[in-house]
Amino acid sequence: MAFNILISDPLSEEGIYPLRQAEGMNIVIDTNSTPEELALKIGDFDALLVRSQTQVTREIIEKGTKLKIIGRAGVGVDNIDLDAATERGIIVVNAPDGNTNSAAEHTMAMLMSMARKIPQAFNSLKNKQWDRKAFIGVELKNKTLGVVGLGRIGAEVAARAKGQRMNVIAYDPFLTEEKARKLGIDFGSVEDVLKAADFITVHTPLLKETRHLINKEAFEIMKDGVQIINCARGGIIDEDALYDAIVSKKVAGAALDVFEQEPFLDHKLLTLPEVIATPHLGASTFEAQESVAVDVSIDVVSFLNGGLVQNPVNLHSVSKEVMLKIEPFFDLSEKLGAFLSSLSDGVIEEVNIFYSGEVASYDVRPLTRNTLKGLLKRNLGDHVNDVNAKFLADRIGIKVNENKSSTAKGFLNLLTVEVKTTNGLRRVAGTLLNGLGARIVKVDDYPVDVVPEGHLLYIKHKDQPGAIGRVGTLLAKENINIAAMQVGRTIIGGEAIMMLTIDKYVDNYDVKDLVELDDIYEAIAIDL
Repeated sequence: MAFNILISDPLSEEGIYPLRQAEGMNIVIDTNSTPEELALKIGDFDALLVRSQTQVTREIIEKGTKLKIIGRAGVGVDNIDLDAATERGIIVVNAPDGNTNSAAEHTMAMLMSMARKIPQAFNSLKNKQWDRKAFIGVELKNKTLGVVGLGRIGAEVAARAKGQRMNVIAYDPFLTEEKARKLGIDFGSVEDVLKAADFITVHTPLLKETRHLINKEAFEIMKDGVQIINCARGGIIDEDALYDAIVSKKVAGAALDVFEQEPFLDHKLLTLPEVIATPHLGASTFEAQESVAVDVSIDVVSFLNGGLVQNPVNLHSVSKEVMLKIEPFFDLSEKLGAFLSSLSDGVIEEVNIFYSGEVASYDVRPLTRNTLKGLLKRNLGDHVNDVNAKFLADRIGIKVNENKSSTAKGFLNLLTVEVKTTNGLRRVAGTLLNGLGARIVKVDDYPVDVVPEGHLLYIKHKDQPGAIGRVGTLLAKENINIAAMQVGRTIIGGEAIMMLTIDKYVDNYDVKDLVELDDIYEAIAIDL
């Protein structure tokens, strides 16, 4: 069977070689179509390959009556309407690994250039100055590199740093002692990494939790003379705080490839001789551009020939009949995963999901993926979706188990999610109440009745008079209004929990004083 493939953005011939070699692939390259022209012709094609130039809008997708797959030769899919593609049953694939090597090499190039002050020395020569004493650098050997975020790129950087005979200490929410030992590196908390490192490189996604992760307070606990690299995402480092840290001599150098606002041309950081910078070049190599095209081309060929894809961004829906039965549980399943991501401490090792009642009779794999999406998003970011969540969990080393039972312990249906971490086990259960919507009905062993939305506070305390009043008084001092409250306990006078719904977002720093109150054991802010 022949398939028509449209390539609407420039891709190298080497990148589309898998398409050229496959049988039955009719390739049309047209990189000059307007959106209107693309909408007119897309109906003739089974596959569409793009980079970032083509905007694959809902209109174009709806006109693509034969479209089966859209390939994005790159990491992001911001230019593709994923909802529209999913609704039409069109799978979208991308190439998340294609730029790993280039980004890691660029990080090392920035590290070495900063350590030896190569750009500054070159500029001095261009200005006809021969000043060797002004550009005395430092060796990398025996220095400690702190890696914040040990995903694909962070791990590659760590391996290269080991090759330079550096010591490496890393933080990642999914890094265990066993994994660190296999990699030959040390591991610890973010604070441990910042305190120990002579050089610090960040490789996390930009999330609410990681925005300005490297801020004024972070700089204060670093070694004097530390040097900083950011080739990941602009916004992880507070640029104003970095400027102040360099001026005060706390930071001896900074190498930046990404910035909060791009193009980055007028910021005061660029006036400092200690700073070297490049215009977001981490993935800008011929090999990376070719690699992402090859990865996508392979997936397109495989899918059109009835095979599996390696990098899906979405998936085909289950049958309409099954979807009608399980769709009401989608929001609940994701919220249960998100709830546990905030409640759990330590590295996640195993996830057990229990489906009880009528829902257990259906194909619940989409709900499992949705639960994992909620669980992983807090640390991995918005690129986690219900399609790749299971793949990411497997890659991280999280064991996922699905369990079914026809009995639901007093409920028509019950979803229970259990997370085992290096620090213990946490559990949450939820259901749908007829006419009332989703409810969390159990947290660990404590029965509750909580709407899983908005801003929540989980507080564990001793079950005795006055506990609720002390919490309410402290929150009032912080101008935090309580909208709803649930208390759960198992025995009178033992341990109990409060679940509070509050009117504004707070983080755990804002509620840290709660655990200083008498008989308050734990306080965690949860944002759903």
